[in-house]
Parts: sequence; C-alpha cells; structure tokens
Amino acid sequence: MPPDDITALLGLHVGDGNTDMYIIGLQEVNSMINKRLKDVLFTDQWSDACMERLSLFGYILVTSQRMQGVLLLVFAKYYHLPFLRGVQTETTRTGLGGYWGNKGGVSARMSVFGHTICFLNCHLPAHMENSEQRMEDFESILQQQQFEGQAATGVLDHDVVFWFGDLNFRIDELEIPAVKTAIDNNKLTMLWEKDQLNMAKDSETVLVGFLEGPLKFPPTYKFDVGTDTYDTSGKKRKPAWTDRILWRLRATAPFGQAPNAGKRGSVSGLSSGTKVTQHFYRSHMEYMVSDHKPVSSIFTLQFPYKVDMPLVTIMVEDEWNSIADATCTFKAAPNFARSSWDWIGLYKVGFKHHKDYVGYVWAKQEEADYHRVEHEVTFTEEELPKGSGDFILCYYSNNTSTLVGVTEPFQIQLPTSSPAGSPSDDSSDFTSEDDSTVVGMKTKSRSPSPRKKKHRTRHSQSRSPSHSRSGSPALPEMKGLKLQPGLAHNTTDGSASGNAPEGTDREKVSAEAGNTGL
Repeated sequence: MPPDDITALLGLHVGDGNTDMYIIGLQEVNSMINKRLKDVLFTDQWSDACMERLSLFGYILVTSQRMQGVLLLVFAKYYHLPFLRGVQTETTRTGLGGYWGNKGGVSARMSVFGHTICFLNCHLPAHMENSEQRMEDFESILQQQQFEGQAATGVLDHDVVFWFGDLNFRIDELEIPAVKTAIDNNKLTMLWEKDQLNMAKDSETVLVGFLEGPLKFPPTYKFDVGTDTYDTSGKKRKPAWTDRILWRLRATAPFGQAPNAGKRGSVSGLSSGTKVTQHFYRSHMEYMVSDHKPVSSIFTLQFPYKVDMPLVTIMVEDEWNSIADATCTFKAAPNFARSSWDWIGLYKVGFKHHKDYVGYVWAKQEEADYHRVEHEVTFTEEELPKGSGDFILCYYSNNTSTLVGVTEPFQIQLPTSSPAGSPSDDSSDFTSEDDSTVVGMKTKSRSPSPRKKKHRTRHSQSRSPSHSRSGSPALPEMKGLKLQPGLAHNTTDGSASGNAPEGTDREKVSAEAGNTGL
C-alpha cells in the first residue's frame, strides 16, 4: 500500500520546482488475481496516489505500462505535452522461461523536442548465484522490445536510455559480517568494487556506454519490513544494491569507443550536443513498507531544439463570462494528419490525465474545412463547468493518442442560476501554498473584465528572442530538461487509449521540455 503522503518520496518538498518530468518505476506491486481484476476495473492505489499528488504541481500522466507487479508511470508538466511525440510502450516477460510476468521489463519511449528517449523499468532474477541469468534476461529484454514506425526501433537506438528497477545484482565474495561492518563504517567503496553490476561492466558488451553515479548510500536490500534493520530472518540475506538507476547515450563513436564508456561520472554527452547531468542519486531510508528502500535521482538533459512548434495551436480568450464566450479557434501544422475522431477537451487546472476533462467538443474535419487555415469550435452549456476557476483547452489527436496542443490557463466565470454554494467541478485547483512550486503555470487570478478581453493564443513568454514560440505556453527559464526517476516497491497501473473521449480505456498521452540549448 502507498503511504498516506508520498510528497517526500517524490521529492516534491525539495529542489527549485523546475523538474519537468517524473518517471516512476515500481516492482512487486500486488498482482494477486483478485487485486488485478479490481485494478482493471478501477485505477490502482499507487497510480491514484501519484496522480493525486503530482497533479497539484501541474504534472499530467503521459503514459503508463504494467506487467503484473512491474509498473512504469511517466508524468510531465502540462505545457510540455505537445512536444512529447511518438509515445509507445512495450513489455517483455522473462519469468518461467518468458511465460510469466513476475520478472521482465516494461518500457516507454517518446520523442522529446525531437530527441528520442526510452525509459526501461526492469525486475530481474533474484539470488546471488544468478548474475549470469540477470545479464541474459536483460539482453533478452533489449532484443525483444522493438517499437513501430520510429527511427529508433530498439531500446538502444534511442538518443538517451534510462535503465532502472530492481536489477537484483548482489555483492560478491564478501561475507555478511564484512559487508555489515563496511556499511557501519561507511566504507562503501569497498563494497562497490565487489558489486556484480559494476564488475560486469568490464566484460559484458551489452553494458558498454551505461553510466551510473557513485553509490554513496547504503545497500537498499534486504530490510526487516517496518525497520531500518538488515534482514534478521532465518534467510539472513546479504545486503546489496539491488535497486539502481543507470543511463546511456547513443554511441556516435565507433563501436567500443562510446563517449565516456567505462568512466563513472555524473556528466555525459553526445557529440551532437546532447548532455546528461546527474544532480543526485540517493535512497530513502525513511520508507519502510517494503524490504527494499526506494532509490531516486534527478537529471538534467540538455540538447538543441529540433521541434519547437506544436502540431495544433489553440487560440482562446482570456475569460469566458457567458455561454456565448465559450468558443475557441485552432490551426494545425501542415504536416499534421487530423482525424474525425479528434477532440478538444476543457480541463480544470490541476487535471491528472487526458481523460480528466470537464467537457469536450469534436474537432471534426468537414469537406468544407480542408482549405481553411483556422477552425472554430463551440462548447455547449452542457459541456461547461458549473463553477468558476482557471481552465485549459487541449487538442487530443486520435491518430497519435496524445494531446498535441494546449493553451495557457484562462478563467471561466459564468452566471449561474443555482444557489450559492452549489458544488463545483471536483477537479483539484492549485492552492495558494502550491503556487510557488508550480513552474510556468502562470495562473494569475483574473477578475472578470469583459471590456478588456484579449485574444489568448499559446504565445510563449520565454525571454529568448530566438525561441519565441507562437505555439507554446509560457515556458520556465531553465538550463535543461529535468527528469526525476523514482523506484519504490509496491505500485500500479497500465495504459491505453481509444477513439472517443468518453471511453473507459486508460491513459496514453505525451509530454516534453525545453529552452535555449535544452
């Protein structure tokens, strides 16, 4: 079960608020038959907990993938959604010879401002003697996971790969007393040198180019549940760094000469300008509901822009003060293939995923529309919220199953005939205490002023004149795309998408980040 408050676990109480994406990998989620059936019908508790908390800070679920107890969740700030494209997920079972999903890997790939990134969450075989089997399973996962219709068809074909999870590698040679003494005396380097994964980097070709920050935290396995005490059961498992986060940049040098291959550091880069910087790598000892301790890290990705215009630009007024105001216009990029099943959703600020809309209208393409540059849609009274607040419009593409256009927040304050105090939309609004942490969510309180109605497009407020995005909301000034992958043991849910927004299938969206030299 997730704890009551996952704020600390997600690192939401630290940092400068500039984190653009959260990537959460969980293993050993409750996957008993009765629990899985319930999760199919309803969102599981871990997904709910993550969405509930992250939505308050402006993060939207981009995509998710579950394979029994292995779960991957990808979140991003709402204004990056149009720049996360080609989102796909894959699963590979390796348990019981490939027939059972208690072990294996789940992944999500996407293009981020034109650069390809793959996130791979694995749960590999346990036990000290199975180091070779772990490597074989990892190679099998890499071989089997192939993506469709993309320049990067395999995991390692992507510009950047993040590999994380319960990788289950152990500490060789040293006995339990020696390991515990080294931990007590903070002599972790001695243990690191005997770590199976670190030793395998010198001999396993498939690990060439994979980097990991220094392990400056104690081994994260195995603990007595509810304590910080290493295993006192009859099994007396040797402490080990089973839970890891690594990254890899696609090699541009000849084979065997990948940039920084074999060097353990916190910064790595491609000759094309892509650079990955790890800011910290830590465990969370205070988390005690599992026999593992979660591990998290924050990275900055810096790369030149390849894509900086959305596929659809939506234009809307600053305020809707009457039902007659409830219109917007949109225009599509020349290379964007529209569908009759596309729609524009109205979302309250703080929405959780692309199905979490207040109302929607179809963005149908009629024959007469083919030569029009701009198209207008109107929301009926039934599709409008009952209360007032700040809202966002998003364009959902059925062909890509993602949100490809978003607006900045605007205010809706409609006259109501219902008594004061009637319930309003139940989506969470940003609270005043969260305002300082929300980046780029310039939700200024706008008092209704019909006489000063301005036409709101998705113009960027970025101060870089060379990157003024007429199709993008205000982006924060930042040095790079910040990713926060996290690991915890016990987790949730899968993903899907469909034609009609009223469907009950699960989320599949997209996201992104960027600024000068990002």
